[in-house]
Formats: sequence, structure tokens, C-alpha cells
Amino acid sequence: MSLLGPLVVAGVALDALLGEPRRHHPLVGFGNLAAGLERRLNNAAGGSIARGAQAWMLAVVPPVVLVWWLAAQPVIGWLVSLVCLYAAIGWESLGAHARPVAQALERGDLTRARELVGRMVSRDTRALDEEGVARATVESVLENGSDAVFAALFWFAVAGAPGVVLYRLANTLDAMWGYRSPRFLLFGRAAARLDDLLNFIPARLVALSYALCGNARLAWRCWRSQAPLWDSPNAGPVMAAGAGALERELGGPAIYHGRAEERPLLGAGPRATAADIDRALLLVRRSVLLWVLVIVLIWGVSHA
Repeated sequence: MSLLGPLVVAGVALDALLGEPRRHHPLVGFGNLAAGLERRLNNAAGGSIARGAQAWMLAVVPPVVLVWWLAAQPVIGWLVSLVCLYAAIGWESLGAHARPVAQALERGDLTRARELVGRMVSRDTRALDEEGVARATVESVLENGSDAVFAALFWFAVAGAPGVVLYRLANTLDAMWGYRSPRFLLFGRAAARLDDLLNFIPARLVALSYALCGNARLAWRCWRSQAPLWDSPNAGPVMAAGAGALERELGGPAIYHGRAEERPLLGAGPRATAADIDRALLLVRRSVLLWVLVIVLIWGVSHA
């Protein structure tokens, strides 16, 4: 892509300055479409893998093809690419959701902190203590940073506007359908597996970035020894390396949809506190700047 470097800088800058679109976000409309498809096609107990794959194709392929055509137009192509990248990145929103949790904890308002972190994670937050709220928030920042920021940048660098739209829509469907509940056990399997595939390389680059921007030795050790124990093949490396980079202990038991899960411990060091939420956001910020620098340097060398 001839304008890759400038478009990445502009897209990241727009997100940092403006945040996510406050109104008429395209992902909201896409989510409504996906919900309608799911209601129409997932009409049996647990659905089926074939119907889930069909729904995925119907939801994702048309907008990706449309964006591919628009981005190829000589006059508006660069603007379409910039808008798609801006809409796909969720860097500023990480801080917009996480900082109020830290502020509530610092005020001693645990009830409010539980409520706020409950908007970020799928686990039950009603009985969390201060450490549990801080831990859940840090984990969300590390994992969502990978999903909402770095993977979007990766697929934009690899395949331009169609790539970033494909990734963002696939990631949205995984968030909507990729549960192991009776309703989505089969229907959501295609969405979950495709999201795992699209995140495989970006997640490992994110883990490397967290290591380079924090305690590299501890991050590498935790990544190597703890990531294989984690249930998710992509969240494991990201969160293990991030926890090691921050020198904090994450993971451990959590309640999801009324069921207690004994998750492995990640990282090493003291338990998370409110201050570690800002440290996690700083780690993501440094990693974003590292990615932008690398992408611009590669783009510059290729156009020298």
C-alpha cells in the first residue's frame, strides 16, 4: 500500500484525539445485523456448525467486498482506508473504560468499581474485592489491547482496508457468538476458530511487544512457561507476557456465567492494585508507539 505509513500514523492519531465515534458507529449497525442473522439461522438447540459458518459468511463477506472495491477507487480510496482503520482501532476507548475503574478504587468506591469493570469483562464482578477488580481490569487492558488495537494494525498493514474490516468484523462475531453456552456451542464455533486464526500471529507479536516495553526477561519466562496452560491459544501469550512485563500476578479463579473457573496464575510478583491499571495502559501505549514506528520504518525503507 503506497500510503501505509501516513495512513497508520493518521489513523492512530485520530483515535487518540477523537476516540471511538460517539454516534452511528458502524460496528453497532453490524452487530444488529449479526444478531438478526443469528436469530434467523440459529433456531435449533445449540445450532449447527454449518449454519454458524453460513451466518459468518453472510455477515462478513459483503462488507469486505464493498470496502475492497471502495478502497481501490483512485480518488476516495485513501479516505476509505483511513476511515476503516480509525473505526477499527479501540486504543483510546481502553483508557476511557479502564481509568474510571482505577479512579473509583482510589476513592474507595468498590461498588462503583465493580459496576464499571463489569462493563469491560464477561466474568461476574459483583463479589470481587479491590484486588479482584484491579486484576480483572488489567487483564482486560492487556487482552483487549491485543484484539482492538494491535491486531487491527497488523491486518491493515498486511491487507489494507479489506484486511482490517475482515478482522474487526470477525472479532466482533467472536465476541457475540464465540461462547461455549448451549446456544452457541456449535453455532459459534466457526466464529471462534476464525478469530483464533486471525489473531494467531498478531497475539504473538503483541506478547513480544509487551516484553520489549516492560520487564523483558520475566515476560519471556512467563510467556514460555505459563501461556501453554491458558485456555485460549492467543490470550495466553498476550496475558502471560503482559503480566510478566508488569511484574504482577494475574489470572486465578473467576466466575463466568454463574460457573467458577480455576484459571492458571500468570506473571509473577505482587497482586494487582489500582495503580497497575495505569501501568497496563502505559505498557499498551508504549507498544502502540513501537508498532507505529516499526510500520513507518518498514514503509519508508520500501519506498526509499
